[in-house]
Amino acid sequence: MREDLLHFIWKHKKLPQIGLKTTEGSSLSIVKMGEHNHEAGPDFFNSHIRIDEQLWVGNVEIHLKSSDWYAHNHEIDDAYNSVILHVVWEDDGAVFRSDNSKIPTLELKSFIGNNLLVAYKALFNNSGKKFINCEKGIKAVDDFIVQNWLERLFFERLEQKTEIIKELLQKSKNDWEYVLFIMLLKNFGLKMNGEPFFSLQSALHPSVVSKLKNNGFQLESVIYGLLGVLKEEECLDNYYVELRKEYQFLKNKFNLSEEGVMKPKFFKLRPPNFPTIRLSQFANLYSTHQNLFSKLIRNTSLEDLHIIFKVSASDYWDTHFTFGKESKKNKKRITTKFVNLIIINTILPFKFYYSKTLGKDNDEELLKIISKIAAEDNSIINNFKKLGASCSSSKESQAILQLYNKYCTKNKCLQCAIGTSLLKGNS
Repeated sequence: MREDLLHFIWKHKKLPQIGLKTTEGSSLSIVKMGEHNHEAGPDFFNSHIRIDEQLWVGNVEIHLKSSDWYAHNHEIDDAYNSVILHVVWEDDGAVFRSDNSKIPTLELKSFIGNNLLVAYKALFNNSGKKFINCEKGIKAVDDFIVQNWLERLFFERLEQKTEIIKELLQKSKNDWEYVLFIMLLKNFGLKMNGEPFFSLQSALHPSVVSKLKNNGFQLESVIYGLLGVLKEEECLDNYYVELRKEYQFLKNKFNLSEEGVMKPKFFKLRPPNFPTIRLSQFANLYSTHQNLFSKLIRNTSLEDLHIIFKVSASDYWDTHFTFGKESKKNKKRITTKFVNLIIINTILPFKFYYSKTLGKDNDEELLKIISKIAAEDNSIINNFKKLGASCSSSKESQAILQLYNKYCTKNKCLQCAIGTSLLKGNS
């Protein structure tokens, strides 16, 4: 048994309404369960408990055993002096506050029905499990509960993606344009080159970005140069030679250093995803649009966002994937699928957090955009589909990825609306 089951029992009132007693025999009734606290401190705040004829208002702490109070050093933590009831599965000793006053204890094992324990054990029984704990019961959960939970998870995932934006804004003194530049650069690198592209932040000061971002050729030369792509002495292509020359000039002008910048990878990448192509597309995106941040915030439809990203790599790349090696002529445009990834991983988190800083709610705008983007296709999504989960757009697939990575793989079933729904019918 785990402590999260006891939290579930208390939070969802899976206790008898009458007949409760403390371990010392005092009558106990729960007037208000309190607010579940997920941070440091007692587990439930502002609970209302009547013991005998006295109404107590304060906090509730929950443990598997009473002795856990001392194992966690609560007796010397003033935050726990407001605890009015200690709820445990097994009472193995009295507990006291820092002033030596005794805390009433409720032992749950005397009041919990067997059905709930059987259902809990079944949920966490790994025998025969192929994918997730609730795979045998998820179909029984009401679709309204599932869809509401998935929408919450979509926004939880968005919130998670804003953490890095917050950090960069703090470092750059709220330079939104610069932070967008860095985050777009990172996500143009996808999984393989995201970190190398992101490492350019150590070499590109916001003031330098501001001066270069609208000149595609200069921007290409600098990001290629800093990433070490312009070190081939034997390449004599005019475009390559001009880029090297421009980089050396700008390197001296802005005192640029390649220290701390990671080298990009080409190995195992399809040619359209080569860093040479993605970086040129990125540079041309910025040379095409002045004040890109404002444009992306202002445009509220998926169609308008796609128009902004309708750019290609420089003409040189029509016949190249790498410097000095010609290939069949083909315009290297940013594909619809790639733009959708950028919207999901960069644009929507920016829109979400920017509105939040203004005290505004743009949830409907974000839902409208994400609902028009096709769902991702990967093994996690496909496994959920096999269990009967609906996944018609990226709204659902993003939520399912959050569900799997943050709840299913961590056995946080009792913090999940699907898991709690499966247990609520048991008492």
